[in-house]
Amino acid sequence: MTRWFPFRTLLLISPLLFCIGQRQMANAQQPGGFSLVTNPPLLTEQIIENLVKRNIERAQTLHAYSGTRIYQVEYRGFPGGRSAEMVVDVKYQSPGTKEFTIRSATGSKMIIEKVFKKLLQAEKEALALEAQKRAALNSDNYSFTLVGYENTSSGLTYVLTVEPKTKDKFLYRGRIWVDAGDFAVARLAAEPAKNPSFWTKDSEIEQVYMKVNEFWLPVRNHSITEIRLGGTAELTILYSDYRVISKEEVNKLSALKSGRPADAIPAQH
Repeated sequence: MTRWFPFRTLLLISPLLFCIGQRQMANAQQPGGFSLVTNPPLLTEQIIENLVKRNIERAQTLHAYSGTRIYQVEYRGFPGGRSAEMVVDVKYQSPGTKEFTIRSATGSKMIIEKVFKKLLQAEKEALALEAQKRAALNSDNYSFTLVGYENTSSGLTYVLTVEPKTKDKFLYRGRIWVDAGDFAVARLAAEPAKNPSFWTKDSEIEQVYMKVNEFWLPVRNHSITEIRLGGTAELTILYSDYRVISKEEVNKLSALKSGRPADAIPAQH
């Protein structure tokens, strides 16, 4: 009989966490003054149309990047508290390849094996085209309502509520903050559209993004899951040391691996 460990409920929301994480959207914003919608510069439909268009453009031109992450779990509850931390180097290459190298892992071995390593595998699975289609932030999957806007240190952001059209493990309900200049999600605060398990009561997810060159990548993900038997499982992922790699660099690296001379690579137009 398989033993059930309460902190493993974090894995139940992993499909949603990492489909959110695939979106190269917007930079982290500082909290600012919130204003209700009176005469917004754009209508909801116009904001979403621009957001979808720009997200597609960013995804098509992001060829590769590398970075570092720190995964942290803090569990409080039955049968006792546990915690762990893992540092991971990440390499991504379009259209759907990710490599993870674990630099260090400390704390509960059970969390390291049953949560952290499973999360890495779940993220690879979230790169599948079908998963990305089901998770896409667009009008096929969500209903949007513009409820206000905030002036932040980096400019105006539109604040919208998002409501999933189906109860899918890849979808969420909550709010998004969309940068008015780049039409990219600056912040997301949400809960899963579908309760992933009887054992979980509530799950809250917050993700913020940072601008790296012209791309927008996650900088922090924080989720808290309340467990029906009592206790909480808290997951934090910190992202740093991003390096965006151009298409030319990707081709040169591929040539070196295959043994071709770099100058034999055709010019990109």
